[in-house]
Amino acid sequence: MTNKPANNIQDLQYFGEFGGVNPSISDSATYTFLHAKTMLDTFEGHAEGCYLYSRHTSPSNLYLSKALAAMEFTETANVAASGMGAITSVILQVCGAGDHIISARTIYGGTYAFLKNFAPKLNINTSFVDITSLEKVEAAINPSTKMIYCEAISNPLLEIANLSALSKIAKKYDILLVVDNTFSPMIISPQKLGANITIHSLTKFINGTNDTVGGVVCGSQKFIDSLRNVNDGAAMLLGPVMDSFRAASILKNLRTLHIRMKKHSENALYLARHFENDGLKVVYPGLESHKDHKLFKSMFNVEYGFGGILTIDVGNLEKANELMELMQNENLGYLAVSLGFYKTLFSAPGTSTSSEIPVEEQAAMGLSNGIIRFSIGLDNDIERTYKSMKDCMKQVGVL
Repeated sequence: MTNKPANNIQDLQYFGEFGGVNPSISDSATYTFLHAKTMLDTFEGHAEGCYLYSRHTSPSNLYLSKALAAMEFTETANVAASGMGAITSVILQVCGAGDHIISARTIYGGTYAFLKNFAPKLNINTSFVDITSLEKVEAAINPSTKMIYCEAISNPLLEIANLSALSKIAKKYDILLVVDNTFSPMIISPQKLGANITIHSLTKFINGTNDTVGGVVCGSQKFIDSLRNVNDGAAMLLGPVMDSFRAASILKNLRTLHIRMKKHSENALYLARHFENDGLKVVYPGLESHKDHKLFKSMFNVEYGFGGILTIDVGNLEKANELMELMQNENLGYLAVSLGFYKTLFSAPGTSTSSEIPVEEQAAMGLSNGIIRFSIGLDNDIERTYKSMKDCMKQVGVL
């Protein structure tokens, strides 16, 4: 394994059943055995290279899992049918009744809703803290704490988690550091910074074509084996299995991720700098005005840039909606949730991807209703895009 995520993916060589340059798709739910003893060994997890039932795993899913593990510098990985399927499996594998989680307060709305509203039904409780305050993180730890959960780049406020420092705290108290790296594949390598488990929603940048949902858990062989254990594994028993055709499709797209991430970052930095110069309130990790700019530079894999996500605060929701509708009408992108698409996507997080977070808590964390989250696309002529967006902003009175 090399020190570069793209090289690790490139070095994987898979052949199809008949010598194809893409691996064959395993279009089966169940698998035959020549000997009954091999079926028993496979069921108990002792027969490597044998497949039992596709809810457990399949060749197509393993191909994708190995590639994602290589990208994230882990021993192995397990793909799921959605990002939430990956996230909830990890939480429920690690935590049981009476356990406690420390979570960043700014996280994806679905994760927040699970921790805030669903996990307490199982007597799993969460303290939501400002993840950028190491003092507050450590102060929230109690004897029942099992996990620190955060996003490398938070959704949607783009706060940066100090993963190395959080890892030291986690190790000090013998708890796990779980990092959602959806916003920053290849850009940040959480395992190199001390994370125990790295999670992605594959739906976003990794797949890149917004035609499927998916998730992955990257970690040690021991932890992934526990997730897939037929007796008490959360991924096995909850059944968030990815379809083989989807796994094969995502694997093909993964091969171009390094090229796409560089372009997303290049375009986002161009727009962020120009919009900030125009006097707009822009948040982007690549700007020196970002409060965690220096921290980010100490953590990132420099060749992939600062990511494809930026936010602009236009003051209020009415103005945000007016601008987004106009930009969509001018073919500058889509008024849609999600991210990582080849076209620019924009949405108002307070009324979409973070709407599960109560309004008063949105206000406390600094999530104003005038914020627009942009997932910047792969536009070839970003100067043209900037000029057209600026015209839209002038038309609605933002500039």
